[in-house]
Amino acid sequence: MSADGFANGPPPGARPDWTIDQGWDSYSQAEHDVWITLYERQASLLPGRACDPFLRGLEALDLHRTGIPDFNRINEELQRLTGWSVVAVPGLVPDEVFFDHLANRRFPAGQFIRRADQLDYLQEPDVFHDVFGHVPMLTDPVFADYMQAYGKGGQRALGYGHLHNLARLYWYTVEFGLLQTPRGLRIYGAGIVSSLAESIFALDDPSPNRLGFDLERVMRTPYRIDDFQQVYFVIPSLQSLLDATTQTDFAPIYSRLETAADVPIAEVLSQDQVFTRGTQAYAAAGGRLADQ
Repeated sequence: MSADGFANGPPPGARPDWTIDQGWDSYSQAEHDVWITLYERQASLLPGRACDPFLRGLEALDLHRTGIPDFNRINEELQRLTGWSVVAVPGLVPDEVFFDHLANRRFPAGQFIRRADQLDYLQEPDVFHDVFGHVPMLTDPVFADYMQAYGKGGQRALGYGHLHNLARLYWYTVEFGLLQTPRGLRIYGAGIVSSLAESIFALDDPSPNRLGFDLERVMRTPYRIDDFQQVYFVIPSLQSLLDATTQTDFAPIYSRLETAADVPIAEVLSQDQVFTRGTQAYAAAGGRLADQ
């Protein structure tokens, strides 16, 4: 979210709200080819792994075409579906700018794309991560409302001094969230659906813990940015995620977090609901298997 080095304002060429022109006409064919390569390998992998709202959004926005999408084009359909739009930014932006965009149903996206030799890892989010990974979910009305609620919550949280805790909520939902369905766990987090390796790891690998979502538990759990996740949090529905954040007063949570210790990433608490890789989950009491 944050952008170090520009505490006094946006970088040269950016508007006061940190937006820039996408410059779609300036993309080279090689850059479009990178998008096509990334798109085609994820699109072939994600059916049966990504959640239905993501797959429907991918189809609704027609993100393949002939390369990197033109934000002006996809915004027409996105606006019609949920009132959101995508705005280009020069990279990571300050927290207050990021929250303001989300609170006003604008998703800030990088407009550069990784090089052909960086297909599998990039430290800073590029247009493929931001648009392919995030934007399809914004076509879902419930998730679209959650993202706006997160932005408004971030604006309120600026004065509490717990942005690192709120960032964990974003990380474990918007970026690396899993959804429980009758057919098994499905991906909705952008950091997973935009990654070939993590799309497989998140659902198939036995090593990470997959835990039932609990708002305060999530906000007490640090995360890693340099490796696959050691824990994923599973929501029962998108509506439950929206309700958990819009029907909760965060102020008492922030107060409790003042003295509550972080939960180590790999630790499983006695009250945690632990999901297997199928459609079952371990009940918190006694570790017995319970159908979901």
